Amino acid sequence: MSVKIIGVDKSSPAYKAGIKAGDYLVSINNNLIHDVLDYRFYASDEVLEIQLSDRTVKLKKNEYEDLGLNFETYLMDCKQCCKNNCIFCFINQMPKGMRSTLYFKDDDARLSFLQGNYITMTNLKDEDVDRIIKMKLPMNISVHTTNPELRVKMTSNPGAGKCLDYLYKMAAAGIELNTQIVLCPGINDGEELRRTLTDLCMLYPAVKSVACVPVGLTKYREGLPRLKLFDEKGAAEVIDLIESFGSMMFEKYGDRVAYASDEFYLLAKRQMPDYDFYGDFDQYENGVGMCASLSKEFIDALADKREYGETDSKTRNVSIATGVLAAPLLQTLSKLLKSEFPNTEVTVYTIKNEFFGETITVAGLLTAGDIAKQLADFKGKLGSRLLITECMLKSDSDLFLDDKTISDLEQSLGVTVVPVPNDGFALLDAVLEE
Repeated sequence: MSVKIIGVDKSSPAYKAGIKAGDYLVSINNNLIHDVLDYRFYASDEVLEIQLSDRTVKLKKNEYEDLGLNFETYLMDCKQCCKNNCIFCFINQMPKGMRSTLYFKDDDARLSFLQGNYITMTNLKDEDVDRIIKMKLPMNISVHTTNPELRVKMTSNPGAGKCLDYLYKMAAAGIELNTQIVLCPGINDGEELRRTLTDLCMLYPAVKSVACVPVGLTKYREGLPRLKLFDEKGAAEVIDLIESFGSMMFEKYGDRVAYASDEFYLLAKRQMPDYDFYGDFDQYENGVGMCASLSKEFIDALADKREYGETDSKTRNVSIATGVLAAPLLQTLSKLLKSEFPNTEVTVYTIKNEFFGETITVAGLLTAGDIAKQLADFKGKLGSRLLITECMLKSDSDLFLDDKTISDLEQSLGVTVVPVPNDGFALLDAVLEE
């Protein structure tokens, strides 16, 4: 096997060694190169013997210095598509007509390491796991349940139970594992959740964290398995069970390990744990501790303004558009702002998700169309700018899920739209137009 090189960075070690675009990379130090993981791992040494399709090149460089080779794709081959048909799969619940990339289900261990994606392990083979262990690659695993029969049922994949063996093999080898459980009421909660948490906590410290998130159901579920949402009582029961495991692990190891996502606390109408509860925030991207982090950062940012005499009475008028779940927190933070900036008005608008259905309440799944429609009556009254969370947008772009852009939304509402990271300091700066 060989991989085509499409470009070589000028002044890079590969450029100086005479490697050119159009060459084919075969091996590095006698190790065959199949993809980006092989390339990064074996190219990290200082002395390299690079086998191309027609010649061998030897070079020296600094350890971990990039060779400077560019390939046709980021992974150097194709992404691995998910082989499952999970009963809760969000992609199966999306409307037709959206951009094609939104329908691709990846289940690629390489992206788990490189980008933090979660994998079910159903695409893994023995040699893949051996490579993960050899390279000591941390992995993010979608477990959902450690009951093999139930896992088969939930993923609609007959191999999903057997591949749990890979989880235990990686843990035994000391591979760092962050895990997640998508909880479906009456299916993998209750005693099944107790079993899963018991099994995963027994793998500590290899299993570094467990995030439990509630299933999300859109209005596009025709022909799909019948599922229900968590109600207040069910969410409270999930929190109690997870916190009991978290307390046990904290008492024994000083690390909670198991966490319920913020959404569970909001569904249960429970007070959110404070910042220190979440330790290293290992599951932040899974919605675990986001509210606590945003609150602390915003309060700290206000304190900094006070300490350095940067508070003022300047008149400002700013709006925020957010989802049903985040709105109460942002309204609370807006009230705190008034004590330091009395003439700054922040209006929080709660946007219902009509695109996917009102059962979807997170801000990151809102569309420009819903925001424009629901704020149309407030056109001219939104102040100097409308703040949104940047997670509403495609990564590194200004594109919403409905393919509308920030510019489209600005033209519709006649206001400057500013995407803001989920960071309290950035939020305060955006409100203050700094």
